[in-house]
Amino acid sequence: MLKTPPINYSRIEELAEGDKDFKAELVFAIHTSLLDLKTQYLEGAKLQDDEIIQMIRHKIKPTLSLFDMEMLTETINKGKELIEKNGFDYKFFEHLEEFKEAVDHALEEATLYMAAIKK
Repeated sequence: MLKTPPINYSRIEELAEGDKDFKAELVFAIHTSLLDLKTQYLEGAKLQDDEIIQMIRHKIKPTLSLFDMEMLTETINKGKELIEKNGFDYKFFEHLEEFKEAVDHALEEATLYMAAIKK
């Protein structure tokens, strides 16, 4: 599953139009959004507060869509379905491990991409 790039890098390149500084700003914004997603999603899970998760899901949706972050989108949608169907049962907490893996992978990739831009 994690072999698919978590971020569409060609979309970043397209938007930056060769502007290295703007490219770095885009990747930094993506990274910041992913950190916020992870923090809020885990907080919502800890408190078993679907409103917190719903709010961060809504907030991150444009970023996920714009940069074709399909793996995270699918993972978040799965969490939504699990909460709607069964609340915060064991299936949701099993999903939480998948979420952590997906968001950490995206964060790691964004970090590596930022480092490559600075070279």
